[in-house]
Amino acid sequence: MAFILIIASLVLFLWIVSLCKVLLLPRIPFAKHFTNNNGDADGKGNIRKQELFQACVALKVPMQQVKIVNHPDLQDGFGKVWNHSLLAKIIEEEITSRCIDMIITFDSYGVSGHCNHRDVHYGVCKLLHDILQRDIEVWELVSTNILRKYSGPVDIWLSIFLTMLHTNGTMQCLVNEHSRRSGIAMAQHSSQWVWFRKLFVTLSSYTYMNTLRKVK
Repeated sequence: MAFILIIASLVLFLWIVSLCKVLLLPRIPFAKHFTNNNGDADGKGNIRKQELFQACVALKVPMQQVKIVNHPDLQDGFGKVWNHSLLAKIIEEEITSRCIDMIITFDSYGVSGHCNHRDVHYGVCKLLHDILQRDIEVWELVSTNILRKYSGPVDIWLSIFLTMLHTNGTMQCLVNEHSRRSGIAMAQHSSQWVWFRKLFVTLSSYTYMNTLRKVK
């Protein structure tokens, strides 16, 4: 019993120290490079559209920077494969109209393995391959294994270490200094805000920091 209490105390201590690290790290110019669709799954497309707008308000994202894409061939849901060429075409149109020079997307696993997340990755990669002449950077969110994924702020130590190994700048660790705001934004998606998602937001390392890898 005493051994279990000791282990629990150590884990709690590590969580507290790591959380303090997350809160303090943004004051240090660590990731300097980055400082300067809501689908119709379950027939709740309109509801989720409004929830997305509410989440953007919580995150202080200007509404003019938010665009909902409701394409018949890009409907949300498992088993619904999205056409990569179509995705590349739509993304290219946005790049051209908004003079975008950087894209941040999912990696090939898509964090949760969701097929739509993975399709977006491949659509962006196709675009990158098709417009080699254009000066645009693409970064992907690195998916982690299940232990790191649910380690909360503790994962910051390994994330920073792995990023430091890439001295050529192809990996960046971004710390979320407003992790509480992320929780508030997620709560705006009330139609999906069930108990296991609340647990995920609390325990997920993605709530506290994210590692981006440059796509070549």
